[in-house]
This record gives sequence, structure tokens and C-alpha cells, in this order.
Amino acid sequence: MNADEFRAIALSHAGAVESEHMSHPDFRVGGKIFATLGYTDARHGVVMLPPDEQPRFVREHPETFTPVKGAWGERGSTQVLLDRVSADTLREAMTIAWRKRAPKKLPGDGRRRAPR
Repeated sequence: MNADEFRAIALSHAGAVESEHMSHPDFRVGGKIFATLGYTDARHGVVMLPPDEQPRFVREHPETFTPVKGAWGERGSTQVLLDRVSADTLREAMTIAWRKRAPKKLPGDGRRRAPR
């Protein structure tokens, strides 16, 4: 997995747009960040998992997923080592993060988000 593949998976989600936060590319839906690239370095990304989902990803893929340090990590922000994550695993984690942040109705097209 590389940054371009991470970006493509993020932008494949309905209503996703790329923006920037603290000098890092981020991906938002409904104005809310669900993923970030380049934190803490170019080898990593972050997905904003629900706190109850984070332990499963860390347990099942300890070489790939790590909670971000501090309060953000306690709230579900989870670092992803790009060269260790498969596309399928990242897509699963990112879809969960997207669902957490997506509004019930996506702006502009009236579609409803995928059920949880």
C-alpha cells in the first residue's frame, strides 16, 4: 500500500473529499475527517475508528494498526503502517471510519449512507 492507494480508497467513499489539516492531507465526509495521510510520517496514515472497533484491528493486525498517542487514540484515532496493510483490510477499516463520520443523508445526492 502506498499513499496514492490510500488516497484512492478514501476517495472511493460516497461524499468523500480531500482537504488538509495541520499540513497533512485528510479525507472528509460531511466536513468531518475520517482518515489522514502522513501522520506521523510518510509511511503512515490514520483512520478515525470508533473506540469499540479499534481494539479489534490492533489485536488482529498488531504490526499494522496502533492507537495514536494520547486522547485522540483513546477516541479511536488509529495509525496505519502503509507498507503492512492490505487493500482489503484498509478498505474495511476506512469504511468503518467513514460510517462513523458520514451524515445520515449525503449532501447533494440524497443517498443514505450504508447501514452500520
